[in-house]
Amino acid sequence: MEHAVGVQLHQKWPTMSGEQQIACIQAISTNIQPIAAIKFPAYGSLYFAEIPIDSTSKVPLVQGFCVGPHCGTRYWDCNIGEARYYILIKPNRGPCKFSLQSPLLRQCRLQVYAGSDLAAYCDGLIDTGLSRLPPVDKPLPESPHFHGSVATHTRLLSFGRDVIHKLSEDRRIGETAVPTLYHADLHKRNIFVSDDDPTIITGFIDWQSSSIEPAFEYADEIPDFAASSPNLELEDQPADISAELCKEAFDACLQGLVPRLSAARALDDNLVRPFGYCHRTWRDGAVAFRQELIEISSRWKELGLPNDCPYPLPTSDELVVYRKDFEDFVIARKLKQRLICLLDTTPDGWVPTQLWEATKSAHKEAFDELVQAVRNAKITDDQSMSEDELRELWPFDIE
Repeated sequence: MEHAVGVQLHQKWPTMSGEQQIACIQAISTNIQPIAAIKFPAYGSLYFAEIPIDSTSKVPLVQGFCVGPHCGTRYWDCNIGEARYYILIKPNRGPCKFSLQSPLLRQCRLQVYAGSDLAAYCDGLIDTGLSRLPPVDKPLPESPHFHGSVATHTRLLSFGRDVIHKLSEDRRIGETAVPTLYHADLHKRNIFVSDDDPTIITGFIDWQSSSIEPAFEYADEIPDFAASSPNLELEDQPADISAELCKEAFDACLQGLVPRLSAARALDDNLVRPFGYCHRTWRDGAVAFRQELIEISSRWKELGLPNDCPYPLPTSDELVVYRKDFEDFVIARKLKQRLICLLDTTPDGWVPTQLWEATKSAHKEAFDELVQAVRNAKITDDQSMSEDELRELWPFDIE
């Protein structure tokens, strides 16, 4: 392992001109291109061929390497508060091999990638979601009201298994299921550039969670240097033109340099989002995956999918409740996004050690300001959010 030379792009980005930022995005995409273009025989993670695991869990690659079980955090209890329980379900981490007898060979008319075992990959996602569910007798931490019970999650994941299996048979999904290696966290903190010329990429770090996934799994992966400005969600704030130009530049670079990812990003969101939400229902709350199932069920025929959706649409009374839960979920998500931007932290709340005290102080100040705003609004509007509701939706720990 070599020391990363240069400085974090995160440090240089605020002082870079618009031209430098776009040139940097082009350089990032150029570096990604040869990695994303590698052809793999299975979904999983890269290992040295001599790794001491069962031979049935290895798919040979080039000399000295193989594809083995997924090592991404999705499949392991690597994060605090995200335990796994294998009481009713066994670990299912792949690798998902290719089978030239796959229906995809006939449906998609692919050559190199025609045998990707998407069915096994789908089962791995659902089994991972089930492994996050705690035993019914285990005391549960406090969660927002829209989080849902273990029984609710189990039921949704049962429907979800049938839905994503059906989706995996669709030609559009099959054509964007190419096994692809991509950086799992391609953000400015993990990209190093030259201190003298920040348009020169000197290295990428934090590869440990990167795995070989279907290309469509990256459809929603938008690096922070290409994300739309959070101001676009605020009606009283102007759009950040620089951020929009960076977003357009990244899209153009992917289309020209990494077409398999560009094709995946062009898919209708409703076709791919169920794959991204099904394995994380216990972390996000049942409301997010339920909403995806409701949306795809309501658009099933419009999307050109055969027969009926395996997930039946809820009743009108249930939809009223679910809609309110989803609105609260969206409020909580937007609140978290704004705090991430304000506090300059990662989605899980990580900040460099040297900035911890300052960030903790800014976090408390932001919470106190919103509490006061809620109290003031409550005086004039009985329909405003209560202080208890704000505390329930707040994404980070409150001391």
